[in-house]
Amino acid sequence: MKFPQIHTLEQIATIITCGFVGDKDFPVKGMNEIHVVTPGDIVFVDHPKYYDKALKSAATIILINKEVECPEGKALLISDDPFRDFNKLAKYFKPFLKAEKSISESALIGKGSHIQPTAFIGNHVSIGEHCIIGANVTINDHTLIGDHVIIQAGTVIGGDAFYYKKRPEGFDRLLSSGRVVIEDYVEVGCNCTIDRGVTGDTLIKKGTKIDNLVQIGHDTVIGEKCLIASQVGIAGCVIVEDEVTLWGQAGVRSDVTLGKAGVIMAQTGVSKSTQPGITYWGTPFKEVRTFLKEQASLKHLPDLIKNSQKK
Repeated sequence: MKFPQIHTLEQIATIITCGFVGDKDFPVKGMNEIHVVTPGDIVFVDHPKYYDKALKSAATIILINKEVECPEGKALLISDDPFRDFNKLAKYFKPFLKAEKSISESALIGKGSHIQPTAFIGNHVSIGEHCIIGANVTINDHTLIGDHVIIQAGTVIGGDAFYYKKRPEGFDRLLSSGRVVIEDYVEVGCNCTIDRGVTGDTLIKKGTKIDNLVQIGHDTVIGEKCLIASQVGIAGCVIVEDEVTLWGQAGVRSDVTLGKAGVIMAQTGVSKSTQPGITYWGTPFKEVRTFLKEQASLKHLPDLIKNSQKK
């Protein structure tokens, strides 16, 4: 998330009431998670295991819970609870806006687009031309939708990320201030959920088709001309490259990449990145021919055991 204007390090420290290391006029342009940071961004880190990764990232301002040596060209915000203060900044720069109408006056709806009754269109949503938005669809604030997009009944676009920190008193939610961006000619089936990014974008690229009852997590990028069948679950921060097919009930863990033009067969559990153009099946998943050969071999196992006992 980029701020509406550049702030100084001192201004940011004042907002969250913390100390800082660096020039008080050091420029701060935004805040982001570590996988999408760019120079001028704040990134937060609250565990020594990840200090080095955060300090060496593209972020130039590190919100951290220990005063460490500051890398050249960067600045530190010293907080006793970076998670809490990252949320403070999210609230400050992207506060919750209550809905006044079922279709917000700030929403932009392009020529030839049709919104069915009972749909909800939130604040600062942009919908392109010749789109169809079905009944009971929810499109939350700041969502950006291209041209010729179809969203079927009951789907929710832009729900909050499933991202929590465990504390002694319970779970503390990391606030979501990102967006969902859906490009041209995308179709989304009934009762799907596409979560917005924590600070960046969840992106569905041009020409992708999504079946009913599909979950797509925060900050995930779905490439062009992908096919995603019913009941697929994709976790946050996944990259699905162009022309990938995921068949029914496949599950994909977070922080993996599915290679271009690959196929994930039904009920496959994807636990690591895949290679382009390969078909996978099973849990644990394998290249499909290898998986089928192993399954065929297992059929002979009872006979092998029986024969070995005769000897």
